[in-house]
Amino acid sequence: MNWKTLPALLAAATAPACSLFQTTPTEPDYGRPLAPGAAALIELAPGEPRPDMRSTWTWQEREELAPALDRSISWTRTKHSQQFFPVAGITHERALASLERFRELLDEARDADEFAAAFEREFTVYKSAGWDGLGGGVLFTGYCTPLLSGSLVRTSRYRHPLHALPGDLVKAENGTTLGQATTAGLRQYPDRRAILADSSFKDLEIVWLADPLDAYIAHVNGSAFVQLESGEIVRFGYAGKNGRPYTSLGKELIAAGRVKAEDMSLAAIRRWAASHPGEVESFLGRNETYVFFTPIEGNPRGSLNLEVAAERTIATDKTLFPRGALCFVETELPGVTGGTRPFSKLMLDQDTGGAIRTAGRADLYLGVGPAAERRSGATSATGQLFYFFLRP
Repeated sequence: MNWKTLPALLAAATAPACSLFQTTPTEPDYGRPLAPGAAALIELAPGEPRPDMRSTWTWQEREELAPALDRSISWTRTKHSQQFFPVAGITHERALASLERFRELLDEARDADEFAAAFEREFTVYKSAGWDGLGGGVLFTGYCTPLLSGSLVRTSRYRHPLHALPGDLVKAENGTTLGQATTAGLRQYPDRRAILADSSFKDLEIVWLADPLDAYIAHVNGSAFVQLESGEIVRFGYAGKNGRPYTSLGKELIAAGRVKAEDMSLAAIRRWAASHPGEVESFLGRNETYVFFTPIEGNPRGSLNLEVAAERTIATDKTLFPRGALCFVETELPGVTGGTRPFSKLMLDQDTGGAIRTAGRADLYLGVGPAAERRSGATSATGQLFYFFLRP
């Protein structure tokens, strides 16, 4: 869900995880696909810097990590998960054993030194091939679950809908959209403009929002919590998408001279939209991708149908990296009150970046509500992404 430098908000999926904008760095190019046959994971050579496992041995770290880790273990134990392996040279058996053994170490080790020593003996550390295919680094952006104002019925204020999944949208077993079922056979699903103009989609409206940019932000993130005028909050998660290509709103605004590249952020996009309401829907229509939603209980779920967790769930290209795997992120994130802070944390690869097709990009889920929206909308930092698997 999903789905991803302005990040964030705009992102999850399968959770669509995408970001409102994606700039294309001149050097390095973090969006560059891996060469055919290139390894997505590179084993660390002796002497290369490694994540400090002692730093994970705090009560708070273990308490926060354990639920997310348990969800990955439960998913990887299912028969369904086996179809996605081997990937990046990792077998299903090794992936599951790695998660289970790491969980045992969290419970059994008596202190940080014992935990780190056992980890060094038993686990191989890999890094993402990154933007250059050689482990040169990853660009991290963010996504979140926005809290938006809305209504369950259309009103003069709330006129922009989120839609439920259409019955004629055909998916593959792995969730990929194949097209639209018609009496003449399968065809490409309609794009954003066509869906919004087609009266046949009007019975699928499940909630109404105040402006088109709010709806777009929900699409990019793949989930949304909507506060009704009564104060009640209703929750919506990712159900699918039309399978059309994604075009970055931020990139389009930069190209059109509406926002300077150095100023680009979600906040800048909101300021532009507030000042130029007549241009908003035209620019949004340049992105053919359209996301569909479903009412949910609890937290949004990623592409593994597991609940995402703030600063514990990462979204990557699942054609390259093992689903559910334990990983470690080293980068920077915006501070809660401004500035940036170092970010080094164990995470679980439990979601898919809807606009990520490379080893040089990853999305970090940063939570729910306005603060998460601000942070995710300002997240764009380079760093390193590590994966841990038991020694063969």
